[in-house]
Amino acid sequence: MPENQNIEYKETWRTEYLKWLCGFANAQGGTLYIGIDDSGNVVGVDNAKKLLEDIPNQIQQSLNIVADVNKLTKDGKDYIEIKVEPSRFPINYHGEFHFRSGSTKQQLTGIALTQFIMKKTGLRWEDAIVDDVKVEDLDDESFKIFRREALRRGRMTEAELDVSNEELLQKLHLMSEGKLKRSAVLLFYSDPAIVQNGSLVQVGKFGEGADLQYQDMFEGSLITTADKIIDVIYLKYLKAKITFEHDRRVETYPYAREAVREAMYNAMIHNCYMFGSPIQIRIEDEQIIISNQCILPEGWTVETFMETHESVPYNPDIANVFYRAGYIEHWGRGIQKICDACRNLGAQLPTYQLRGNSLRVFFPALKSALIDTSNSHKRLDDVLNGGETSEEHRKNIGISSQLK
Repeated sequence: MPENQNIEYKETWRTEYLKWLCGFANAQGGTLYIGIDDSGNVVGVDNAKKLLEDIPNQIQQSLNIVADVNKLTKDGKDYIEIKVEPSRFPINYHGEFHFRSGSTKQQLTGIALTQFIMKKTGLRWEDAIVDDVKVEDLDDESFKIFRREALRRGRMTEAELDVSNEELLQKLHLMSEGKLKRSAVLLFYSDPAIVQNGSLVQVGKFGEGADLQYQDMFEGSLITTADKIIDVIYLKYLKAKITFEHDRRVETYPYAREAVREAMYNAMIHNCYMFGSPIQIRIEDEQIIISNQCILPEGWTVETFMETHESVPYNPDIANVFYRAGYIEHWGRGIQKICDACRNLGAQLPTYQLRGNSLRVFFPALKSALIDTSNSHKRLDDVLNGGETSEEHRKNIGISSQLK
């Protein structure tokens, strides 16, 4: 039988063939045979027993599905049959979504990926309900931060906030059928990786090339991360240049704080969390790069960002919570605010780059605010404007450093 939309032949097993199984699961299901050449002739495998042990484990760990794996024999030659049923939900392989079309495997990206997910589920990945996390399991500190900021910014009244956590989540449209949405877990659970590995934010200080000097991993809820990440970046990773004007001390950072803040929050609310890739902030001597996975609205390009445009958040529920907390606005003015802040500082405007589903924004440093640190070998988190950062303040921020 020749290869078709439901059958694929491979002579030997390779881990990359998990992509083919992912494609079958996302389409009509199918069977992958190991030990058969492209013409359909059985050539056999020498390690059938080991494959019967390894392949099911690899499928479970990488695709989170169960496949029917069998050893078959023809003319004294063993070969492996791997049957995959069609999945009701989108299946990804290390953040990649593959689809079987005819006798080919295609990787879905952009609009095709959005349409595929909507067709499979009728909703965004972040809107699916979670069965094994309850309201009482959510993080009290995250709710305290949200209530404090929503009240302080006047985005919600005291009466609206003086309700139970479950009632608040319902007001924020983070529950469905009495259960939490994935977006609720991402926003208010202390370990959002429970719904998707990689749901975190990484900040790293780099020297030349791949020289990672130190880093922080923000693995808590989006609310707790949003509350402290900008302070961590400016207190630990950056130094202000000190000048004096008429005996008045002036501190100038090489990056506009409001611009970095806006870009960071944009990355968090527009991130496509189903990819399982962390949001990353790469801090180099003369630039900051913020990157996240995204699916742009139909017809949008990176050039669209720099033009006047409406607000079209990929994660409307997450964007609504960030709006209520006063982190963002609802008018699509985020990039305009970023550019205005850079102009006010005197720095160059940021540039955007889209590679596949990875969106990166580059902030060039204000050269006049850079400090020559070539003679200093002390970690930057122990230095703040020429003085030491207090241990008490470091504890209040709640950062956990990881040296390379």
